[in-house]
Amino acid sequence: MVCLIPAAWLTAEMDNLDAHQWVGYAVLVLVVVRMLWGFVGSRHSRFADFLAGPRRVLAYLRGAGSDSPGHNPLGGWSVVVMLSLLALQAVSGLFNNEDALFQGPLYYAAEPALRDAMGAVHEVAFNALLAMIALHIGAVLYHQLRLKERLVQAMLRGSAPGRAGQAAPAPAWLAVVLLLAAGLLLWWGLGQAPQPDPGRWG
Repeated sequence: MVCLIPAAWLTAEMDNLDAHQWVGYAVLVLVVVRMLWGFVGSRHSRFADFLAGPRRVLAYLRGAGSDSPGHNPLGGWSVVVMLSLLALQAVSGLFNNEDALFQGPLYYAAEPALRDAMGAVHEVAFNALLAMIALHIGAVLYHQLRLKERLVQAMLRGSAPGRAGQAAPAPAWLAVVLLLAAGLLLWWGLGQAPQPDPGRWG
């Protein structure tokens, strides 16, 4: 995902819309996999493990700290926001068009009003995503440099040595199965998309 976001921006700036579309497909597949992983994946990757209620989030913001070996209360919700924005960005792109030279696979499945709305969502979601990425990077640097928490190393390894209560990771084959299933589902779904009907749309 770290590589796909810059790739999405770069391919759009270069007007390489075919490549941009494939990058969008990859983002959508990974978002679906991450959402499923939030229910069946490693313990500390599950939503039930890191999503905290308002009281815990407010307490954390007041400096209460977090004893969780996974995401802190605020970081957990930032994951949800990031996934939601990525999903909005990828799904809205399926309905998008660029100056009649390129249409997303679901462009002809939507009424003109929905197409226009999705085009606006595609732009707004990307700007919001950039803001969230900047906040995320800032938070990671703060924890890494100021609080001396080795978050970058933990992200790369998938675990944080020295933290109590860590669970064993889910098997790699499960991630592969989810990835294949999400890819096949997207391929099948796009295959059902309606083709252009000049008599219907103006």
